[in-house]
Amino acid sequence: MADSVDDNLSGTEQFNGRCFVDIHNHCLPGVDDGPETLSQSLALCRQLVDDGVTTVIATPHQLGRYSECNDAEQIRGAVAEFNEKLKDNGIVLTVVPGADVRIDERICELLEADKILTLADGHRYLLLELPHEIFIDIEPLLVELSSSGVQVVVSHPERHHILAQRPELLQRWSGRSACFQVTAGSLLGDFGRMAQKAAWYFLRTGLSLLVATDSHNLENRRPCLRDAFERISVKLGARVARLVCIENPLRVLKGQDITTEPYLVDSQGSHIGFESPEVNGEMSTPTVGSVNTRGRSGSGKK
Repeated sequence: MADSVDDNLSGTEQFNGRCFVDIHNHCLPGVDDGPETLSQSLALCRQLVDDGVTTVIATPHQLGRYSECNDAEQIRGAVAEFNEKLKDNGIVLTVVPGADVRIDERICELLEADKILTLADGHRYLLLELPHEIFIDIEPLLVELSSSGVQVVVSHPERHHILAQRPELLQRWSGRSACFQVTAGSLLGDFGRMAQKAAWYFLRTGLSLLVATDSHNLENRRPCLRDAFERISVKLGARVARLVCIENPLRVLKGQDITTEPYLVDSQGSHIGFESPEVNGEMSTPTVGSVNTRGRSGSGKK
């Protein structure tokens, strides 16, 4: 699998150096609320390739209402089988195993027992999904996972009604090594004005250092990384766009520390915004609300 990933990533010139790794994607057939059939999955993957994606971390839901299915071995097996189907259908895309893990008090125990998956099965980053209806303080979980070398990536906080309006909660969690992934579609307005506004704020302030599709289908949950990349390039500059759409997702795939460059850090180790000559309008001034990054190991709709 590693050789296949490296082969795909070597062809970055195909997209003018824009070789996207999608770290949050529901592309496997018949395992969750993503595609129901193989043909739907293949169609979604063709669109991912057209969008410039070369490698996908398949992240079917685990725990929550999927507690009785989708264990680690089942997902690994489904990914291996699906990669063969991609080859048989001439789709140049590599899929690696991962999961979108619902918050659960048993996470550390289940991770130790190899029942739930980290991103790219690398035991470095765990994609964590929180219920949108209520607030759950995950700080104790962050501390426990961090002690075993696992860093939490909180998925789509901009779509959480409380987190979207209270970024200080994300700031506190970031001090416990959490990082945050916003959805490409949120930046384009696909999830409403509140999610869009929060997603741009999280990127502008350096709270979020990762963008992914969280695509499920070709109707209302389509891949749109290329569009998000272009929009970020215009609003925040090409350096930020490459960081959050290309470089940091690749680091997650490889189990490396994600980076905060080109964001500015003050003398207290807190983010205050970013520096880019390409930024214009109100985006050019670093935001006052700072993001505490001390303690990070690298740097965080169903």
